[in-house]
Amino acid sequence: MANILKKHLLVFQKIRSVTVPDNNWAADLAAWAIPKDILDQAETTPFIHPVSQFDIPKKIELTPSHQRAREVNPKSILDIGCGGGVASFATDAPFVIGVDHQQGMLDLFNENARKLGRKSETYLGDWQKIASEVPNADVVAVHHVLFNVPEIEKFLTDLNSHAKKRVVIEIPTKHPLSDFNPAWKHFWNIDRPTKPDGADVVDIAKTLGIDAEYEIWLGEFGRDIDLDQTAEILQIRLCLPAARRQEVKDYLIAHPREKKRELITIWWDKN
Repeated sequence: MANILKKHLLVFQKIRSVTVPDNNWAADLAAWAIPKDILDQAETTPFIHPVSQFDIPKKIELTPSHQRAREVNPKSILDIGCGGGVASFATDAPFVIGVDHQQGMLDLFNENARKLGRKSETYLGDWQKIASEVPNADVVAVHHVLFNVPEIEKFLTDLNSHAKKRVVIEIPTKHPLSDFNPAWKHFWNIDRPTKPDGADVVDIAKTLGIDAEYEIWLGEFGRDIDLDQTAEILQIRLCLPAARRQEVKDYLIAHPREKKRELITIWWDKN
């Protein structure tokens, strides 16, 4: 516990000590590009987001992110990168709006809204390209999206302009793909980046004049999936052929994944 608190303190100190950060967000994200020679030989695109992994559980456990959305009693919520709608359906908002670049995610979002008796609207596309077409809502929720967004300033500004009451962001404290870094080293002998991180978002928001607050907490690693499914996903993510899936499975057995990870909830209210 002492080590965890010490680590959290270092993150807090970083956020508080930076007043005008050197914003390398876009360049840091670009460094995550898979080397062309590795990508070109891949049997399957590694950029996969199986819809089934984004459905809502039967019971949604309330997290700090959900609580921040709920405490302003929203009548409407705009869920960007909505997937199945966990961020939306953790609240009691009767009107939910989903934005996603995969139609399968939006179909799942609408079906979940129907089952829960909520009115829903959905918008297909990337947020930054279609923001002007999307209505405002009491709460704008964005969970696990920002590490896919190079133009972070415009993204945050558009979130702010669409919120009537509050913006709530949830992301890991470190880039989510960094969990695969040891595997990249093992199978390809390459070193992967580590930046940017969640603290950078708070720094950037403050330079935009946004008085963002934050909380760091430990959360689960998404949905539980069995070893075979995990091996298949990692094999594809690593651009390895299916013939090497057993090697990946053996690697996972020898290097079990952590049960929890650090997440940061970032939020601010509209004045």
